[in-house]
Amino acid sequence: MTLTARVAAVQMVSSTRVEDNLDTAAALIEEAAGTGAQLVALPEYFCLMGQRDSDKVALRERDGRGPIQDFLAEQASRHAIWLVGGTLPLEAPQPDRVMNSVLVYGPAGERVARYDKIHLFRFTKGDETYDEARTIAPGSDVTTFVFAPQGGPRLTVGLSVCYDLRFPELYRAMPRPDLILVPAAFTATTGKAHWEILLRARAVENLAYVLAPAQGGVHENGRATYGHSMLIDPWGTVLANRPDGPGVVFGDIDPQVIASCRASLPALDHRTLC
Repeated sequence: MTLTARVAAVQMVSSTRVEDNLDTAAALIEEAAGTGAQLVALPEYFCLMGQRDSDKVALRERDGRGPIQDFLAEQASRHAIWLVGGTLPLEAPQPDRVMNSVLVYGPAGERVARYDKIHLFRFTKGDETYDEARTIAPGSDVTTFVFAPQGGPRLTVGLSVCYDLRFPELYRAMPRPDLILVPAAFTATTGKAHWEILLRARAVENLAYVLAPAQGGVHENGRATYGHSMLIDPWGTVLANRPDGPGVVFGDIDPQVIASCRASLPALDHRTLC
């Protein structure tokens, strides 16, 4: 019998109120767990889309302590799932910056991984402008963890966030991930142009599944995010896609599909430039 693992991506339209966002996240996590998902991933900025960039600096938590971290640990334990909280603001060395951090919790509520977003988004087109470096300090370490649900396969999972998606060398630095996670808050402008093609490219390049939980809608601060949370298989096929609005997409990770794709097209073995 083939051992598979069910995963789910939560899509949100986060507000300026942390308490409301956590309530929404809790309801969607419960919905995802109800589908049988063993790993549930939240989008970037699931806890806050502030009126100003500096709002997340005021919300920052010390690593290992804080109400948002407590929420993630409790939800993972309550539903006995692997929960990916991507992202929340943690303290940075600079007092006017935060680390935009993904935290992963196991089924007992224990933390198993942390990834700090490495590539910081900057974009200007007409009146639309963003510069994450004003309030975020970049991370530096590539991060993977082992996802081994009870009765399921053992999978290597690579962590990344939003703008990281544009830098394929990040994924090449990972030890052949079976599943790549991309929690995101892609803008409507850049998402319409590039989101799906980049996600599918990362899946094809790495012959791995890609799960991308996204923000998807118009937020109170006026920002429009693209949505289209997706699960993509190692051949680049979109298995699930939610265009916009809060909700859940889910599907199964099948190691035999990964092995078959890598055997048919052994591109990972043909690499000569590292």
